[in-house]
Amino acid sequence: MAEAKRKRFLSGVQPSGKLHVGNYFGAIQQHIALQDEGEAFYFIADYHALTTLGDAVKADADLAKDQKRKARTAPEILRENVRDVALDYLALGLDPNKATFYRQSDLPQVTELAWILGTVTGMGLLERAHSYKDKVAKGISPSVGLFTYPVLMAADILIVRSHEVPVGKDQVQHLEMTRDMAGSFNATYGNIFPEPKERHGVAAIVPGTDGQKMSKSYGNAIEIFAEGKALKKSVMGIVTDSTPAEAPKDPDTRTPFTLYKLLATQTEVEELAARYRAGGLGDGTVKQMLLEKIDAFFGPFRERRKQLAADPAYVEDVLRDGARRARAEAEKTMELVRAATGFPRRPV
Repeated sequence: MAEAKRKRFLSGVQPSGKLHVGNYFGAIQQHIALQDEGEAFYFIADYHALTTLGDAVKADADLAKDQKRKARTAPEILRENVRDVALDYLALGLDPNKATFYRQSDLPQVTELAWILGTVTGMGLLERAHSYKDKVAKGISPSVGLFTYPVLMAADILIVRSHEVPVGKDQVQHLEMTRDMAGSFNATYGNIFPEPKERHGVAAIVPGTDGQKMSKSYGNAIEIFAEGKALKKSVMGIVTDSTPAEAPKDPDTRTPFTLYKLLATQTEVEELAARYRAGGLGDGTVKQMLLEKIDAFFGPFRERRKQLAADPAYVEDVLRDGARRARAEAEKTMELVRAATGFPRRPV
């Protein structure tokens, strides 16, 4: 009997800043687990990062003035951010022998497929994208790249013909759009692409220091690899109300407790919840407990990252090998796509 085909997973992360606790519990933890369940493809979305790179350059220039240093150029920022993401994922447990880990820009087939998908994608579909409308509403000047972002994302997913994509609830629409594009292509040219399904993580939306969703762009993140004074400043800066310590409180309304739950045992969570409800427990005490949990949990990962950072050639070798493996799969897909659309077979 033939062996059943392993399920194929794919996900990407934008190199747009330091990874934070929300990234870990909302996505990375699941990514690491999935590399043992099937074929995992994870990429660093450097093409996607270009849609916000201009903002990063401006922000770095402002910071450079305050720190009295030379501002970094756009290429420097992008390269450093890509390397940081690679280091972070490898330190957190991504195994390049199990998962295919690569830079998006190392697969020219992705942009080739994005153009072809764009020819079967209606303008109306892209105009309905929540992320695009949200960014425009916030005053971001829309570029063509920002508008067609979902098409490139669909190409990322379809280029290796993945079956499932780990996503948060706020990204489900992008996957729905990918299925629409795959369906449109299949209806026009023949059944080439599977229609990938979303795979939700176990964690709810992780709150940031202001109680809203933790996000690099909101400035409310607790960085995974922060330590010492920087980490303490983030944790102790979590916004809470002025309810007196002696007053009973609903633990589920307290941001420090919500974050603590991600790192504690069930017994510890129940005990802390009971203390909140009984009164006599201030948020400041819980922040200190949270700080200790973060240090204990991420401490070994920090040490691993320092070791990896000391060997930059290793990180580059991992990405180069991952790109080689991913390109092989991407080229198989494009051979099918080119044949279906009528393009000649490429010479070897």
